[in-house]
Amino acid sequence: MTDPSPTEGNSPTLMLPSAAAVEDGGALVCRESPEPDHAYRSPFARDCGRILHARAFRRLAGKTQVFTRSQTESDHSRSRLTHTLEVAQIARTIAETLGLNIRLAEALALVHDIGHPPFGHAGEKALDRALQAHGLRFDHNLHALRIVTGFEQRCPAFPGLNLTLAVREGIVKHSRDYRAQEHPELSAYLLDQFPPIEAQLIDLADEIAYLTADTEDGLEAGILDLDAVRDGVPLFARHYAQTAREFPAAPTRLLRNEALKAMLNAMVTDLIEEIRRQARELGIDSLEAVRRAPRRIALLSAGLDAEREVARRFLYANLYQSEMLEAEHRRASEIVQSLFDAWVSDPELLPDDHRLRVQSEGAPRAVADYIAGMTDSYIESAWQSWSQHQTGESR
Repeated sequence: MTDPSPTEGNSPTLMLPSAAAVEDGGALVCRESPEPDHAYRSPFARDCGRILHARAFRRLAGKTQVFTRSQTESDHSRSRLTHTLEVAQIARTIAETLGLNIRLAEALALVHDIGHPPFGHAGEKALDRALQAHGLRFDHNLHALRIVTGFEQRCPAFPGLNLTLAVREGIVKHSRDYRAQEHPELSAYLLDQFPPIEAQLIDLADEIAYLTADTEDGLEAGILDLDAVRDGVPLFARHYAQTAREFPAAPTRLLRNEALKAMLNAMVTDLIEEIRRQARELGIDSLEAVRRAPRRIALLSAGLDAEREVARRFLYANLYQSEMLEAEHRRASEIVQSLFDAWVSDPELLPDDHRLRVQSEGAPRAVADYIAGMTDSYIESAWQSWSQHQTGESR
């Protein structure tokens, strides 16, 4: 395999069957504020470092993936940070195998969840509902863009992290396509074109990571039953049966873990092979061809995609919407909505930096930005303080 490092500083490299390496004239490594090249680090390597050192990235350690600290006594359940690191590992593997730009894929994986609020998807839904009452929406991808282009202040020379265009474009477009008519503020991100493959593969790397990891965490927490998983997820059942034949004396826990590893490997391998097949079928031979293709090419094959969907639906029905988690989701929604309403009604309660944004952004957006940056423990503490203040006032 060709060493990807010589092209890291220029553009994503397409090295698939019947395709040749391409250059993009340096456009994708441009930053909003021009900077001189680094002596020995490529632009995308610098982006990885800036994301890793960001305060918003570190806060992912305190944000829910599936379970909050109050729901499990285990120290081994994933946080949003450990999930992100697992996605990065998968993305690097796929990019390296396909001859893509490894550092770009890694940067996009590291930043893909940086815009998530506390309490996981329950917190995101609650924040979105709260904003809708004011004619606004919350979108964690677009919030991530706001973080890296403005909120993170680490350098006196520019606002935000000053990431390359390729990474900013990937933040916006890795998991969905935005319409230019609905989002004119995103015009710089080529909304009429598909993103490079490095960005396209992140969404499935994310799903592959959480389907397997959340199954493991659900089993460890006792919410999921092993027999139910075997009955409800054929992809898992097939690999579990194979593992049991190979290691008949192994403990159940090790059989389960080996089956999940095999399940993950099967999906990653299929994704790699399907990207190659799609590239051959569509005659992809350049980055421009990727951008102008009739569809995204980072896909699973039809058969494995159907099995992925069965696994996803099983987790929603039996884990994410389980009685234990639904109770926590209702509590998360109450906390987010109550604090949102209180701070919108009295923005003077906000910290100085967020209060300053009220004039330019409006109170609802400034409050949402404040809440979105919180960890689970921080918003819990804020909720307790607010509740105690309310109780004291009512006496």
